[in-house]
Amino acid sequence: MYNECMNIKDYMTIKEAAELLGVDKTTLRRWDKAGKLTPYRHPLNRYRLYKKEELEQLLRGIRHE
Repeated sequence: MYNECMNIKDYMTIKEAAELLGVDKTTLRRWDKAGKLTPYRHPLNRYRLYKKEELEQLLRGIRHE
């Protein structure tokens, strides 16, 4: 799922994303499998990355529930 125009600054690692959302990394992996989040892969090391914009949108949704 790597895009040639990918700007790494627009993405967060799984650890950063978990801290932002206040959940465990395992929860994020589960959400990936369930289709709630779209993980992207770092072009060099293939680690999971999440778009900051998508995480912020998810966080706003959680706060409004």
